[in-house]
Amino acid sequence: MRPLSAATILSIWERGATRRPVDRAALLTAWARPDIPPAAVGDLSLGTVTRALLDLRIATFGPRLSVVVDCESCGEGLELTLDAPALVDPAPQPAGEIRIGDWRVRPPSLADLAAIDGETDTERAVRGLLARCLVAGNGGAVDAATLHEIEAALDAREPDADLSMRVACVACGHENVADLDLGALLWEEIAVSARQLLGDVHRLACAYGWSEAEILDLSPARRAAYLAMVTE
Repeated sequence: MRPLSAATILSIWERGATRRPVDRAALLTAWARPDIPPAAVGDLSLGTVTRALLDLRIATFGPRLSVVVDCESCGEGLELTLDAPALVDPAPQPAGEIRIGDWRVRPPSLADLAAIDGETDTERAVRGLLARCLVAGNGGAVDAATLHEIEAALDAREPDADLSMRVACVACGHENVADLDLGALLWEEIAVSARQLLGDVHRLACAYGWSEAEILDLSPARRAAYLAMVTE
């Protein structure tokens, strides 16, 4: 996996700053998977997207992931340090269709997620997603019990589609289910890094008259050394 260079971080940040989170995930996945045509990225299953984003995150920022989760009971901020490679299945199985009774359903893709983006009603969102992923059915509406069974089967088929873990609150003891939006977490790290890089470029350009390209082409160590001299 190729890491994001300083110039690439700024380029991706600029292109994705005004986009929806799901579109940012597609942008990052396209970089992480150059073997896939950009137009086909939306067809990737959510588990495949998660693994691509995690590989990109590890290559660029390292294997340790720090997140803060608010306790749903007392509101305490829970600081977690996670081993990123351990978050996903090391040997994932192909995400094929599942069959529940007369229903055949494929795992949701990034394009499916984009199609229901903005839907605030959870049940309508779930049913809208099911309608897009339905390969074959009995022609009737899916009852609640069957819908739950389909969701459970899809989760078992592709567990990396949604990253979650149980976390006990150190303040009140409540056990929380922490959902990790890897796309959002990675984007925030990219945004923070981009803002820092812009500050570095500004200071070094003012001090030495170098161009943005010349400054970004410096290794992180040399850039830091010049910044230290500028601030002395």
